[in-house]
Amino acid sequence: MQRVNFNLMESTVIRAHTETVGSLLRPQALLMARTSFAAGRLPLAEFKSIENKAVDEVLALQKEVGLDVVTDGEMRRLSFQSQMTEAVEGFGEVGLDAFIWGDWHDDDTLVPQKKKRPANLGITGRLRRKRSLSTEEFVYLRERTNRIAKVTLPSPSLFVNFWSLAHRPDAYHSLDAFLADVVAILREEISELIQLGARYIQLDAPHYPLLLDVATRAFYESRGWTMTEWLDRGIELDNSVMSGFSEVTFGMHLCRGNQGGRWLVEGGYEPIAEAIFKKVGATRLLLEYDDTRSGSFKPLRHIPEDKTVVLGLISTKRPELESIEVLLQRIEEAQRFIPVERLALSPQCGFSTSILGSSLSISDQKRKLELVSEVARRVWD
Repeated sequence: MQRVNFNLMESTVIRAHTETVGSLLRPQALLMARTSFAAGRLPLAEFKSIENKAVDEVLALQKEVGLDVVTDGEMRRLSFQSQMTEAVEGFGEVGLDAFIWGDWHDDDTLVPQKKKRPANLGITGRLRRKRSLSTEEFVYLRERTNRIAKVTLPSPSLFVNFWSLAHRPDAYHSLDAFLADVVAILREEISELIQLGARYIQLDAPHYPLLLDVATRAFYESRGWTMTEWLDRGIELDNSVMSGFSEVTFGMHLCRGNQGGRWLVEGGYEPIAEAIFKKVGATRLLLEYDDTRSGSFKPLRHIPEDKTVVLGLISTKRPELESIEVLLQRIEEAQRFIPVERLALSPQCGFSTSILGSSLSISDQKRKLELVSEVARRVWD
């Protein structure tokens, strides 16, 4: 049975049953090179060579384990969303702390962490795109694989993290005006990616499940919108980013935070499922489902017939390998709400959503990805 449509120039529908969400573990050599480059001790050309080698290694890994869709592992990024603040003027000096604040919990194997939101986060001026966010990533990836090459971009409303009227109110008179510019920048990026041959683009949107948590919801509502508005208007913004690009398949990834094996919130999808699943324009929904924190599969009943669900059943937070039998059983359970023809499989989230990595080793990562492919073969071949 043919599981993948590789003729992407003739079809905008991605048909694939295995993929990784986006990030993969960065090798130690790359992490050391990033530190040296930032300190001015490593020339740009040498740093790029080390970056390229890291991408080559994760591409070889994804090919070896047999994934249908591949990424560059986000090797060139500080965080899964940092390419926006690095490529766009108006965010000021932004470090890793801007992306990883919050109350991080664990499953009794790690020490919980509380990271405060940096007090100086804020817009420093009108947003202006200095360079592309991800075309370098895609071009390098495209030239080195004949598999489906996926590019990940952040959902626009993630950047409410930087919004406050207290910071440069002269730059933007409202949250709407600020996010409209974020949307415009993402649309410009997608247009360039499509011209370069991109046919699968994923928006990362962990902030929607974060609304399930009272404290996190309070932060978002303090920015000016209620939870209902965040769902309705946030989805409108996502759809504005994706609208009109018929050449490409869009995916959307939802999770509850993932950093160093820790998570931010818990709770099933039901309170947000109908709004997101039915209204968002993405046709592939990559949903975290690796443990009981994600709730049951019942919310999948809201998935329209034109959408595929990529079940994130394999954890990137724990090194222990899941049972094949249990995974097969869980896929059968999901079929109570959505047919197997509209299901696919992936890890629950990226393996390294920032340069901090996770508690897994590169060997653990390989075993997890091999498991994704093995389970998929048993279900769809």
